Amino acid sequence: MTNSAARQGTAAPDWKVVPGKPAMAEVSGFDDIAEACAWLEAIAGNLKMALHEHGALFLRGLPISGVDEFAAVRDRLIPAATPYREKATPRSDFGQGVFSSTDLPAPQRIHMHNENSYTLAFPGLLVFACLTAPTTGGATPVADCRKVLRSIPAPLVRKMRSVGWQLTRNYSDHLSTDWKTAFSSEETAAVERYCTENLISFEWQQDGNLRTRQLRPGIMRHPDTGDEVWFSHLSFWNEWALDADLHEVLVDEFGRENLPFNTAFGDGEPLTQSELRTIQAAYDEATVRETWQPGDLLLVDNILTAHARDPFEGDRKIVVAMGDPVDLTACRPTVEAGPSSF
Repeated sequence: MTNSAARQGTAAPDWKVVPGKPAMAEVSGFDDIAEACAWLEAIAGNLKMALHEHGALFLRGLPISGVDEFAAVRDRLIPAATPYREKATPRSDFGQGVFSSTDLPAPQRIHMHNENSYTLAFPGLLVFACLTAPTTGGATPVADCRKVLRSIPAPLVRKMRSVGWQLTRNYSDHLSTDWKTAFSSEETAAVERYCTENLISFEWQQDGNLRTRQLRPGIMRHPDTGDEVWFSHLSFWNEWALDADLHEVLVDEFGRENLPFNTAFGDGEPLTQSELRTIQAAYDEATVRETWQPGDLLLVDNILTAHARDPFEGDRKIVVAMGDPVDLTACRPTVEAGPSSF
């Protein structure tokens, strides 16, 4: 794309697809963020079609250097924000509704997942931007969930299609997010009301901590394209996804029932280590990544595409916005969501 084309504010980007990388376009020629935002608004239709085709889009060359510029871009791309419900990871608040992608330790890998796959409404679109690139590593890999579904062996697909998946969470002050933070409330009654309304079983522990369990579908269809996808946190939050040494320590110290997160199939059948590795291999086969540079913008269709985070060294400041909320019922899930008994 030429500088003059960018200034015209109407030229759609030329998406390049290279093996191992997300669909990418390099743009230039914008005098300021206002001109870039006007261009993004003008090509909104092209962006939507490209997202439906590729699942994720990487734009390089936009004049995004700080929170103000990202907030301006977000407002053009995501007019309707999605609240971060049932919080699971720490995030920094940079103001103007701009947050860090996650504040988990740099050496820790974050496995593939669809944002908020465990809630009854979730963001349809994620927008990431790089304000500070890490020295090494730290990419935000993405995986097309259509390809993931096609790569998972038929018996596992049939199982997920028929019973869905189950999530158990233990909220605490020392092992994981506490319930007050996760539900943004100091009142137990408000948390109980939220859980009841959102089809989540709950029980209060003797120490005042909370345990929840919910049944969710793992296979559904994109409401616009009709594409069927693998959509869950089944492998990400399963106990066997933990580092082996950490898993042993946590189970020995606290017991399997008290792990911060654990998953199973919807009928309660545990996921075996072999099954976990098979699902992870399907994600690996579909994974593409691009090294972050300052100003980079990554758009992710949260239903068609899962995302992750590579370990890194050095400073890393990746900001994120979530929006275009989608109700689970609009996605023709193969299993009806509901509470799950303890």
